[in-house]
Amino acid sequence: MTFPPGDPWGTDSPPPSAVSPTAAGPVIVQIAEIEVTSSLVRTPVGDFPLAGSHWQVTDHWYGQRRTPTWAKLFAFIGICLTAGLSLLLLLYKETVPQGTVHVTVMSGTRQYVARVKIHQESDAAVINQQVNYVRSLAAL
Repeated sequence: MTFPPGDPWGTDSPPPSAVSPTAAGPVIVQIAEIEVTSSLVRTPVGDFPLAGSHWQVTDHWYGQRRTPTWAKLFAFIGICLTAGLSLLLLLYKETVPQGTVHVTVMSGTRQYVARVKIHQESDAAVINQQVNYVRSLAAL
């Protein structure tokens, strides 16, 4: 999109990439909506060069302790049969991870942040491993 020369609010957007999606090669790693090829980082806001890109991972998740649904059901169903002893099932707790991991890719003055929802504790470790792999590709 181009703006008239005297427009103070308009800024020229960069021209579209001249590299076709197939010329960059197949996707090596995908982290949320970020796709990494051998030479490009594809994001919804545009393509960045992989060489010289900087990657950052920030954990924003925590473990919440709560009583699982099955324990609540068995406790209340068993009240009549066990004279209240089944209420001890309500003491059972499980840790459920909640939150997101933010993956930031920066190249020059452009940056993109992907937010990845965490379902298990191992998801954060997998994302960190993927980002470390991409960092090693970016350093080549």
